[in-house]
Amino acid sequence: MNITVTGRHMEMTDALKLYIDNGLGKLESHFDRAMDADVVLDVQKHRHTAEVNLRTNGVRIHSKETSADMYASVDAVIEKLERQIRKFKDRINRHQPRRSKEEYDYHHAIISLPSEPKPETPTDELVEHKVVLREKLTMEPMTVDEAIMQLELGNEQVFLVFSNVETAQVNVLYSRDDGTYGLIEPQF
Repeated sequence: MNITVTGRHMEMTDALKLYIDNGLGKLESHFDRAMDADVVLDVQKHRHTAEVNLRTNGVRIHSKETSADMYASVDAVIEKLERQIRKFKDRINRHQPRRSKEEYDYHHAIISLPSEPKPETPTDELVEHKVVLREKLTMEPMTVDEAIMQLELGNEQVFLVFSNVETAQVNVLYSRDDGTYGLIEPQF
């Protein structure tokens, strides 16, 4: 298990590092692969915040807790992680396995805009667009239930792009303010 502990506005003690190692060591028994954990401890006045990002078995689990004592915050965040892991494991155990692993091939077309405006419409202005950030996503085939589970495990995640196993299409799942989820499906 690889654990990275970072302290903001505080001195890291060996006792606190050992306490975190022991707490996260208990969670390691839930997974069959090595676990990577990034722990960020932050102190602001009387607020002690412990934040953990856990990556293992292709899953990212995030948890954050705040209290008046750093040890209490660490205990609370580890308990919350354990609840999330149990919930994740229960869903996996209830899940019906897929019949076969399907591979999807996606084609895309790049459309370019003309660099000069048309002479017929002098009042319209052509705005140049610039790509600031480009990300490549690996779209794993999954069901809507699996996508919801993945979105719930990543607390800061707002949306998830995935390949729907049932429809063989790219879908977008997003969390709404009222605690429900929205699903965007392409219409042909």
